[in-house]
Amino acid sequence: MSAQPVELPRWMDVALLPAVNLALALVVAGVVVALVGFNPLQVLTLLAQGALGSQAGISYTLYYATTFICAGLAVAVAFHGGLFNIGGEGQAIMGGLGAGLAALAWSAQLPAWLMLPIMVLSAALFGGVWGAVPGALQAWRGSHTVITTIMFNFIAAALLSYLLVAGLKEPGNMTPESRAFAPSAHMPGLHEALAAFGIAWPRTPLNLTLLLALGAALLCHLALWKSQPGYALRAVGFAPDAALYAGLRPKTLMVAAMAASGALAGLVGVNEIAGVHGRLLPDFVAGAGFAGIAVSLIGRNHPLGIVLASILFGVLYQGGSELAFEINGFSRDMVFMLQGLIVLFAGAMAQVAAPLLFKAWRAVSRNPGGGPSRG
Repeated sequence: MSAQPVELPRWMDVALLPAVNLALALVVAGVVVALVGFNPLQVLTLLAQGALGSQAGISYTLYYATTFICAGLAVAVAFHGGLFNIGGEGQAIMGGLGAGLAALAWSAQLPAWLMLPIMVLSAALFGGVWGAVPGALQAWRGSHTVITTIMFNFIAAALLSYLLVAGLKEPGNMTPESRAFAPSAHMPGLHEALAAFGIAWPRTPLNLTLLLALGAALLCHLALWKSQPGYALRAVGFAPDAALYAGLRPKTLMVAAMAASGALAGLVGVNEIAGVHGRLLPDFVAGAGFAGIAVSLIGRNHPLGIVLASILFGVLYQGGSELAFEINGFSRDMVFMLQGLIVLFAGAMAQVAAPLLFKAWRAVSRNPGGGPSRG
């Protein structure tokens, strides 16, 4: 007879349980690191120092976190609608394509105050349409989004490669990438923004898309938990038959959820295309769409949790690259192992510690004064 799932208070489920799972993952990772001949304390110390020990390290960490916030929100919004969006990779590619096409068409004529919003809207539009199609296939044809979104990832990558080779490639350039955008299509870096206030900051890829990602997280929270459409979407995700009986339109809400998810994933393209590369090129997403699934799982599909989980993954990415330079023989594979353990404990084994936490919380809540508790 299988054990019944434990229902924890919201604050424990969102904050305490992920922290316990992270601690367990770090302990297991420390044991593995020790078994292969490295000092776990030294590795974790250097990891933290590489990611958070300098202005440049913090900037790179937040640059990675910006991408993960957008990708994680794309998974979470669909999840609350009862859908599993694995297409963040393709939606991010299409978002970058939308932003890039807008920049190639108009950046030479338009000023930055107009060009940048157009690029953001184009990225959200292209990503949203790319996400809405699998949503419509699920709603009206029964094609599961797990399958269709995976297939759409390959289609998006192939489409971008074809366009770069067939018509967008810069003449005379052997690399399949577009010509550079005009300066008006450049998302200001954090160092540029702070320089306007007289604050010196090292030049890094971190740009103002970070503010866009944080704004998207706040908007998702307000939309999902403080609005009637958000309540309707969560009702459909929790009990679609009951939602239909209550007069809601599950199919329409499914498509809307996938469109919103695709638009959020499309913002990854803004961070990379407008904020860093300044041109269209292949493979700019680099697996961020799949990392967003892990980020959303660790963040318990809550915007605040996703922001914190994105920072954690940013620390792992940036700190892991520093470890390869600081410790002889330490490879990126060890960092991937740590990421895998975190995903394992936060995903497949997320509820392992829940019964113990529930018992401890129940004991404390029933016996706050330290006297004998009643059974």
